[in-house]
Amino acid sequence: MLSESAWDRGGVRRQLIADANAHFGHACALVIDESAFAKKGDMSAGVARQWNGRLGKTDNSQVGVFAAMAKDGVSALIEGELYVPEEWFADPARCREAGIPEGTGFRTKGEMALTMIHRLRREGLRFAYTVFDAGYGHLPWLLRALDGERETFLAEVHSDQVIYLADPAPAVPDRTSVRGKAPSRLQAQTVPLTVTAWAGAQAPSRWRRLSVREGEKGDVVADYLKQRVWLWDGAEQRAHSWHLLVRREIDGSKLKFCLSNARPEASLRRLAEMQAARHFVERAFEDAKGACGMADYQVRGFHAWHHHMALVMVALMFLAKERLAHRETAELLSCNDLVEIMRHKLPTKIDTDDDLVAMIEDRHQRRRTAMDHAYRKQALMLEASACG
Repeated sequence: MLSESAWDRGGVRRQLIADANAHFGHACALVIDESAFAKKGDMSAGVARQWNGRLGKTDNSQVGVFAAMAKDGVSALIEGELYVPEEWFADPARCREAGIPEGTGFRTKGEMALTMIHRLRREGLRFAYTVFDAGYGHLPWLLRALDGERETFLAEVHSDQVIYLADPAPAVPDRTSVRGKAPSRLQAQTVPLTVTAWAGAQAPSRWRRLSVREGEKGDVVADYLKQRVWLWDGAEQRAHSWHLLVRREIDGSKLKFCLSNARPEASLRRLAEMQAARHFVERAFEDAKGACGMADYQVRGFHAWHHHMALVMVALMFLAKERLAHRETAELLSCNDLVEIMRHKLPTKIDTDDDLVAMIEDRHQRRRTAMDHAYRKQALMLEASACG
């Protein structure tokens, strides 16, 4: 089923897209993130010493890049690809042994994410915007590619992200001397600064406290501020004007910085809610691993890994659909609740000791019948052979 069968996981993905469109709707967030799976040995496809967030350290792991839909506190994974580190492609024999398709080349996680977004959009998935953490948000080319394709995004970025408060209006400076070469490189006409420096200079009155969602231990509350800023990579002919969103824990202990190309009139609350959607991909991973066996696989091959994840995503989508359908009558319904309900309510053939004995006797009888048939067939073949 996982390692040998040739069934097409692309067909499963297209069904998941149809389900997501039916149950989540076009106004939802598409959240891109990765998840790691601890592994032993060096034969499993893509295994290497990599950061494993679940373990909180670098360890021997496989890593997948995933896409999830999120709505009303419910999330479901709809796509996932195994990341294969560059070191693997220096050993073609190892790739063949692990079942990595011939012609596959190294791709960064950012490249995988962009391809995934393109594929999901092309195959009809409806979503309003994409959300990343800083592992993807720190890639300028990725954000510019999405902006150029009119895909709305909100991406967390690192604290040393450089911004401009006024359009840097890149230009080649005038020549000031007849000596030496004439200037040829673009230069910014305004002064850059980091997002950390900008946030630290803001007056306390600028911060606004918002509750963005309900949590298990009360409302999730934080302080926010936003600013229109310009981003320039030092080579483009013009800078990009985007939103900077800063989120601060109410005790002031932690800051998060985000960039978004949402409409210029987007409100602070809208941006804060977009940022809050990223939390739910972690919930999707928890549910997939806790209720759907996402990390409980023993296969080594490339295709087997993807087949396993496809089946996990089917199960998780079913659980998400049931939770969304019962939001009004069972708001706290969880994936584990649904698993317990099915375990209790689905028919079972084993209720008593007599049922157990009958089941085993029936199994043995079917095995005996199959063996008798095989022996009779073999006897006929031997008899025919002897007569010949």
